[in-house]
Amino acid sequence: MTPPSAQTDDNSAFIQPDVRVRGAREHNLKNIDLSIPRDAMVVFTGVSGSGKSSLAFGTLYAESQRRYLESVAPYARRLIDQAGVPEVDSITGMPPAVALQQQHGGRSTRSTVGSITTLSSLVRMLYSRAGTYPDGQPMLYAEDFSTNTVEGACPECHGIGRVYDVPEDTMVPDPTLTIRERAIASYPTAWHGHQLRDVLVGLGYDVDVPWKDLPKKDRDWILYTDETPYVPVYSRLTLAEAREAIEAGVEPSYSGTFVGARRYVLDTFANTKSKSMKRRVAQFLTSVPCPACHGKRLKPEALSVTFEQLDIADFSQLPLHEVLSVIEAAVVAAESATDGAGDESRSSGEALDEEAPRREAHEERVTAGGSAHSAASDVRRTQNQSVEKLAATVRLGTGLVDRIRPIIDLGLGYLSLDRTSPTLSGGELQRLRLATQLTSELFGVVYVLDEPSAGLHPQDVSALLDVLQGLKKRGNSLFIVEHSVDVMRRADWLVDIGPAAGERGGRVIYSGPTEGLADVEESATRDYLFGGNGLPLHEPRKPRGWLRLEKISRNNLRSISVEIPLGALTAVTGVSGSGKSSLVSQVLPTLVSDHLGRPITTDEPVPDGDDMLLSDVSQELEGSVAGDLTGVRRVVTIDQKPIGRTPRSNVATYTGMFDHVRRRFAETPESRARGYKPGRFSFNVAGGRCPTCEGEGSVMVELLFLPSVYTECPECHGTRYQSSTLEILWHGRNIAEILAMSVEDAHEFFEGEADIMRSLTALLDVGLGYLRLGQPATELSGGEAQRVKLASELQRAQSGDTLYVLDEPTSGLHCADTDRLVAHLQTLVDAGNTVVMVELDMRVIAQADHVIDLGPGAGGDGGQVVAAGTPAEVAGSSTSASARYLATALEEAAAVSRVDTVVA
Repeated sequence: MTPPSAQTDDNSAFIQPDVRVRGAREHNLKNIDLSIPRDAMVVFTGVSGSGKSSLAFGTLYAESQRRYLESVAPYARRLIDQAGVPEVDSITGMPPAVALQQQHGGRSTRSTVGSITTLSSLVRMLYSRAGTYPDGQPMLYAEDFSTNTVEGACPECHGIGRVYDVPEDTMVPDPTLTIRERAIASYPTAWHGHQLRDVLVGLGYDVDVPWKDLPKKDRDWILYTDETPYVPVYSRLTLAEAREAIEAGVEPSYSGTFVGARRYVLDTFANTKSKSMKRRVAQFLTSVPCPACHGKRLKPEALSVTFEQLDIADFSQLPLHEVLSVIEAAVVAAESATDGAGDESRSSGEALDEEAPRREAHEERVTAGGSAHSAASDVRRTQNQSVEKLAATVRLGTGLVDRIRPIIDLGLGYLSLDRTSPTLSGGELQRLRLATQLTSELFGVVYVLDEPSAGLHPQDVSALLDVLQGLKKRGNSLFIVEHSVDVMRRADWLVDIGPAAGERGGRVIYSGPTEGLADVEESATRDYLFGGNGLPLHEPRKPRGWLRLEKISRNNLRSISVEIPLGALTAVTGVSGSGKSSLVSQVLPTLVSDHLGRPITTDEPVPDGDDMLLSDVSQELEGSVAGDLTGVRRVVTIDQKPIGRTPRSNVATYTGMFDHVRRRFAETPESRARGYKPGRFSFNVAGGRCPTCEGEGSVMVELLFLPSVYTECPECHGTRYQSSTLEILWHGRNIAEILAMSVEDAHEFFEGEADIMRSLTALLDVGLGYLRLGQPATELSGGEAQRVKLASELQRAQSGDTLYVLDEPTSGLHCADTDRLVAHLQTLVDAGNTVVMVELDMRVIAQADHVIDLGPGAGGDGGQVVAAGTPAEVAGSSTSASARYLATALEEAAAVSRVDTVVA
């Protein structure tokens, strides 16, 4: 049955407010009542932290999911990631909902584009049923083509594609040293290292000659042997002294076991429980392509099967737009061949029927040894297999084409099936899930989307909007949390939440057709949607010098050279997948840091087990940095990675502000009388924290067949501290009450406290006034985490010697918050620093001093500099996909400047 709303093609169809919310109080929502339409595109907007997501995801989607889960068995329910029970009196008229959020599906590289979209299942079936097999090889099943099954995985690397290697040059970095001088750097440093060297002496090796002077067979045995001889040891003696001791009959000090240097590294990495030990030996490990499958991860039998002259590993490495071309050509050829085969089959009376396989088996049994009958049976089997193969190509190939087209329509044709999940942005993941939904042909569903335009070039936003309109016309509802003005303008219904963030937000400022927002003066969104507000025209700065990246190759960047001005704000833009992040987030900080002699360090956790092998292996970086780097002494990369991996890390601890707060409490007369030090007021160490929940504030309750739940700690009631600690007050507040404050409230409370105010002011400046000081790091979005990092830099005394590298800093920001952030980036540049950012918001790019546009396309079609220069120069380019959008942004900025001039 065709849904009623699918019968209309325009936005003027009658809209009935069907979904009614009463008394929504989730997070900062102020007991709101709201009616919104179904079968329409509803956009939720408002400043960052106003309560949009609390309404769309925390209330509407959560309630829809809760109702569905009520029908699911309790045991199955605990296996589902649940959104929770929302704080709301009632919701009526809410259809089943599907949430498409910007979140990573996991860190494992066994998760790929193919598995996320389920395309891999069809591809494996295609190779199984329609692949070309070598002569004599039996047919393989679909699981034989999977790297994640025992049947398909390469037996050498277990489907990982890489194996560990411990090269000699990492184990022995300085061959001029002797073994006693620790030439074998991979050996342990303490007593165990001395013992291994003594065992070598006991085995007859001279540990007091330079490593390079030892015979090669001796070096290879010491490094690579798997033997573990157990021999008497004469501690700390030279080889000559040990031999003299043996001849003299001296009692050995002890007996010890030798372990080869390579085996020691591998065994320690695999078995140690010490993180520091694991980190130490990990530096000697490298991963190399598996010698058996050459990195293709599959067993030889699977790799011997081809489709269109490609094995399945090579096929999975093709960009999806190339996969589409290959499949479409194969389907056309198969359909043509099928028609011919059908005519021939009908003319010869060899049409397939259900009895054919049984009849052939019977013929083979009764005519075993009869060459004439066997030959006839072989011909029939070959014909049948050929027809089946053609039919499988048409059926499975058509299914693949139908599933791949929406992905390409959403601007993701540059991705390959084997592209791993950790390398995808949140926006790419969300669009992949959206494309998967497009092939489900559901109707009557509410799709709840989280900023689907994030990470999209304006050119790709148009295609996204067409896809969303297609979902709506099919009879679905779209509830979209969004900051993009272009998306707002295409909405049927706008819900503006505000007027500000945090406690000052949570109210419905406006709910109705988009054009009605023009009359709502209280809305921070209105003037950006209808004009009259924004950033004025910016006069580009003159750079003080130029940094040049020469012959850069990385991922899809192919031997390009780029000039970046120093003492300026540079925006790098381009269509999605053009190479922006490769250039700015990977190449630039790495090369400049190396040039300064300060290689980038990481605080990533030590990899466990196969994580190092499974981690994405990017193409080796090639290229160099040149130019006058005078005045650049440090590189700071401000990305969207979490500021902490546990709830114990929060805004106050990350910025360093909490150290000053704890010191204030420790300096009170009562603390001094009790002997309390600053550590007493930390919830991360024993002392003042609650011993029951160990400073977590909550405890986990196991409910057997139901999901485990976290409940407020019965001892500290969620405050995290002992009652004796909470007795200490500073200006009438205890430490738990301080952590519960928002940044805005704390800014008023700590007025006059310069060291604390420095952090709070910086957080306000980047639009994070709504965050609580104690808000766990795990609750922050990528954009919020990036702005916390930026605030930490803004609070530093500026010396004008820093290169700041940012990746889409305005992602997830309302236009008003974007304006504030850009103003502070400009202050960094005014202080003499250099800022380079990946950016797709043309309003922000218009504020840059220099623009680098990459393209012209995505993936293999990108990676080149299409245009470079001031915003006005790039806007005038005839080859840039960004030019016309940037020209519009410059016109809008000029209009704002004219308005400002008139007002002044």
